[in-house]
Amino acid sequence: MTPSEVSAWRKSERTRLLRERSALTAETLAELRSRIDHHLERAFPDLVHGILAFCWPYRNEYDARHAAASLRRRGARTALPVVVAPKTPLIFREWHPGVKLAEGPLGIPYPEASPEVLPDHVLLPMLGWDAGGYRLGYGGGFFDRTLASLAKRPLTIGVTYEFAKLDTIHPQSWDIPMDYVVTERGVYRRDADRLEFLGEPDMGGGTLASPVCYADEHYFGGKS
Repeated sequence: MTPSEVSAWRKSERTRLLRERSALTAETLAELRSRIDHHLERAFPDLVHGILAFCWPYRNEYDARHAAASLRRRGARTALPVVVAPKTPLIFREWHPGVKLAEGPLGIPYPEASPEVLPDHVLLPMLGWDAGGYRLGYGGGFFDRTLASLAKRPLTIGVTYEFAKLDTIHPQSWDIPMDYVVTERGVYRRDADRLEFLGEPDMGGGTLASPVCYADEHYFGGKS
């Protein structure tokens, strides 16, 4: 596909996936969220350490606010992304209930004046995703640009739904794959250039024997 053909295809897929996601009922969304929350809690126990960045839910995305609240109760600090300007990297500001929010692009709230932080790990919603761990977002390129700009890349976990899986998003040179992908089905880890399905943590039928092993040994202050 030429770049213009990829752009047109992605636009069409975004429209289709948003339409399908918008049709999910509140009951279905709650069930999907509960399963994803469970997988995150069981497979990634170290999320309670350091700073976790997550996204305020947009148009029936996975709602990470519940998981973030649970992690804060156990010691985590949480942050939200902030759009500084078009075609520039995002920054992250610390957020917890009580921190003032302002309305940003697409009506998504962001912390107005809290301290800027660098996340240790990111829960990143995926409109679409593929077998290589690549993310189809909303077309602004903010997160790819942000991850590429960080001196120390955080552990990045894509959170999404199984129905949004594509054969490929036709990744371009600027697209950055996730380290892990978590859906209601379970946990996927990126090995080489493909995702490997690790199973459902503690839920029977191809379960994970133990929490996932993080790809980088320096994660959370180990070997640098």
